[in-house]
Amino acid sequence: MALAGASLPSFAAGIEELVIAYNVNLPSWDPTVGPSAVNPTIQGIYQSVFDLFIPQNPDLSFGSGIISDYGWNDDKTKVWMDVREGVTWHNGDPLTPEDVVWSLERAGNPETGNPIQFIWGKIGNFSIEGNRVTADVLAYEPTIFKWMSFLTGYILPKKYYEEVGADGFEAAPVGTGPYMVEKFERNAFVRLKANENYWGGAPEFKSVTIKFVTDAASRVAEVESGNAHVTLEMPYEEFDRLKEKSGIMGTAAPVSDIGMIFINDIEVMTDPNVRMAMAHAIDKQLIIDRLLSGYGVAIDTLQTPDYVGYDETIKVAYDPEKSKELLAASGYGPDNPVKFTIQTTRGFKPKDYEIIQAIVGLWRRVGIEAEIEVYEIAKHYELRAADTLAPAAFYNWGNSIGDPTTSTGFAMFGPSPHSVWDGEELMQKILPLWGESDEDKRIAGWKDVDRFIAENALVIPLLQYVQPILHSDQVKVVPHASGALLPHLMTRA
Repeated sequence: MALAGASLPSFAAGIEELVIAYNVNLPSWDPTVGPSAVNPTIQGIYQSVFDLFIPQNPDLSFGSGIISDYGWNDDKTKVWMDVREGVTWHNGDPLTPEDVVWSLERAGNPETGNPIQFIWGKIGNFSIEGNRVTADVLAYEPTIFKWMSFLTGYILPKKYYEEVGADGFEAAPVGTGPYMVEKFERNAFVRLKANENYWGGAPEFKSVTIKFVTDAASRVAEVESGNAHVTLEMPYEEFDRLKEKSGIMGTAAPVSDIGMIFINDIEVMTDPNVRMAMAHAIDKQLIIDRLLSGYGVAIDTLQTPDYVGYDETIKVAYDPEKSKELLAASGYGPDNPVKFTIQTTRGFKPKDYEIIQAIVGLWRRVGIEAEIEVYEIAKHYELRAADTLAPAAFYNWGNSIGDPTTSTGFAMFGPSPHSVWDGEELMQKILPLWGESDEDKRIAGWKDVDRFIAENALVIPLLQYVQPILHSDQVKVVPHASGALLPHLMTRA
């Protein structure tokens, strides 16, 4: 539907209402359940309305939030968290330690539909004394506090949610974040108004409209025409063109998103020669240079150079002749190509469809015939959760906390709801690392897992993204390395 009632920006008069053209729809207002809860791109909207237990600063360092301090006891059998005092919900109710406990218990309950329940369920038996919450460690999870800054790590209002129920919360969401929901038109826009009582300080822009504009060319037109002040994720040649235009500026910084190809262990993907031939046939740097104007970092594991588990010695070389040899060993070649479907979004990330087109072209040269199927990002989450992705599927994986469990682990561990590789050998390699308390041994173990994955081409990492943001020269934008576009970090220039 049209953006009824949303005023367009007036550049001459200065910005009263900040308008952002966003690259994804918002399917649900509950940031802790369902497929949208694990969509990294939506987190910028969620973080505008709700607070994470522990926030991350723009450089991904961990800040002090609703949980102002936290830690383990000496033998790591308990965790403790101090709850910030003086915080109020958008409806005026005070935030209490009971809200924190209820949110964590709800997240850990398998019946609530939290996709990260297998993490949250590892602490329990909560107790409250003053503003301190204590919990037993039911199963050791070295990243439990990191997850409080990541997907589904949001605090929700116990009293209000129990009064209105799931449907009532969807209709009128209440958080403690820097903005409150004023109006929401599904598939069109959300208008936010500033939370003047925000514990972190009221945001500068008092009214923000986020338009859902899933087509990249349309987002570029929104900023170029002056109908929006800020947008993100457009083709880099358009970014380079428009950032030189009067009244428009560009910000480009590396983010924690990576482009990768999931491999589902079905059909021809059970043949290691096919998988390895696919990997060796891709010239990643060429794709970055030609399609992404050089904006990107080629990677060969699911770790970026910024992550604690990164191992620069793990390499998967571009070697099309090796690809041909591998395919020939399984009876394939240009005259008898191996065939499968690869799925991709189109316009969700810069040049996503074109990247896959280029890869399919490179594959064709060595004897791989892949048919491209285009889908919306919401469909990817639906298929991935049901383990029904095509044999190959392009995706961007977000890992703002930089831990190997949240990159390699959840993407590749068979029982994870985010994995479509179900191989037993890999599962057994990963299994003991979840609870490894020796940090050096844990990271070394994950590096070994990454090497095994690379040597067997169980996933095809492609690149670390550089996020392009176009904005009016009247707006100062602070990029967040998680990739979240956060209006409360924006100010008037």
